[in-house]
Amino acid sequence: MTSRGTWLLLGIATAAVAGSIATYDTTFGNVLYLVTYVALCTMAWLAVRRTAPGPERRPWVLTAIAQTLWLTGDIIEVVYYYLSSVPPVGVADAFWLAGYPLVAVALTMMARRRAPGRLRSAVLDGLTLTVAAGLASWQFLIMPTLGMGYTAAEVIVPALYPIADVVLLAAVLFIALSPGDRTAPTRLLFGAVVLYLAIDISYNVLPYFLDYSLVSKIGPLIMLGNALIIAACLHPRRAELTRAGHEVNVLHPSRVLFLGLAFLTAPTLTLFQSGLERNAVVALVATALSTGFVLTRFTFAVREQEKAQAQLAYQARHDPLTGLANRAVLTTELERVMPRRSAPVAVLYLDLDGFKQVNDSHGHEAGDLVLATVAQRLSAAVRDTDLVVRLGGDEFVLLCPNLPQAEAVRLAERVLAGVAQPIPFRGEVLDVGASVGIAAYGPDAPAQDGDVLRTADMAMYEAKKQGRGRWVMAGS
Repeated sequence: MTSRGTWLLLGIATAAVAGSIATYDTTFGNVLYLVTYVALCTMAWLAVRRTAPGPERRPWVLTAIAQTLWLTGDIIEVVYYYLSSVPPVGVADAFWLAGYPLVAVALTMMARRRAPGRLRSAVLDGLTLTVAAGLASWQFLIMPTLGMGYTAAEVIVPALYPIADVVLLAAVLFIALSPGDRTAPTRLLFGAVVLYLAIDISYNVLPYFLDYSLVSKIGPLIMLGNALIIAACLHPRRAELTRAGHEVNVLHPSRVLFLGLAFLTAPTLTLFQSGLERNAVVALVATALSTGFVLTRFTFAVREQEKAQAQLAYQARHDPLTGLANRAVLTTELERVMPRRSAPVAVLYLDLDGFKQVNDSHGHEAGDLVLATVAQRLSAAVRDTDLVVRLGGDEFVLLCPNLPQAEAVRLAERVLAGVAQPIPFRGEVLDVGASVGIAAYGPDAPAQDGDVLRTADMAMYEAKKQGRGRWVMAGS
């Protein structure tokens, strides 16, 4: 589905939810709700079917199963409504609660694929938030109902919903804060989980202040959260949720804030339970300040470590002299671009002519100046989406996705002209040239990662044989 189609789906779902709220507790409202939700579940399974089998499909399968379980719970609730009466806790809750672990596992799968090998901290953060949420649920949702004649199920089951929502929130936060793109699909998932949490908390808290007949009307909003998840699955950029990011993992300020709030949950709840005595308030303020100082010191320490890791990661992926990407980056990009390309790709293999003479006549300082200058000229000649690589010595490669063969030839001509420009050095002029080999592939042309570079390399040697200072197209 296109991006525009995804937003159209959300618009229709929003209108249906508004209609369900306006006609709540009527046969028309119930039918509208179920018909809309059946359509959404159908689209979720169609999206799963269109996703290629493998690791990227599994999270969406679990999500579709969860949607189906929630729909089943809604159907059971409607049957109860028309055949007898809706129980406070019943079979429908089993289906609704069963969907949460599936979504949690699906989000965890996405997080593992976005940040492979770096999930341990996210699990610990999630457990911390879950414990805090459980404690808050016990204090405000479970304890007040004890001794009021409710059954154990009627006390515990409603409190499980916000706890499950916090687990989902912890998982989706790690997706949102992990390396990689964070566009519409990530925001849709985050919005869905926040909406679930707000609705489930409202169900438990608002009855203390409003008549339940009014509170119950927020129920159809849950379907809007479901629509947000399904829209994320249908969005054309949904692969960002399961694609590993290349950035160094960093500690986002939001994670520190959430951890600080989790640490303060227990003393805050204790204060509310014991009463707002002066000594208790002073103790809470002192605890909050100490927690803030500790987390600030922790953040500074992590930031220093992140800077060191970022520097090491940069050095591992870039040439120290020119600052260009190195062979490791080129290999990774070829593995990413070539197998799944839906557009033409061109690779230009460049070797300098006359570089050895410059080194021999003027020394390595002049040779370093030539390499750095050529690197700047190559970077200026390409587009922002192209990759400029120094393989080593005086060899460079340009990887140009979505560049047709004719455009690749024009790029080679610009490169030859740019490299041939004189380079001033200590009152003298350094002259070098270049030989360029081009390997250009259409969207359907078969090519292996290693073959692409080797093909361009052979074309470059052919250019040298023909007299240097020229380009040669592989296969011509």
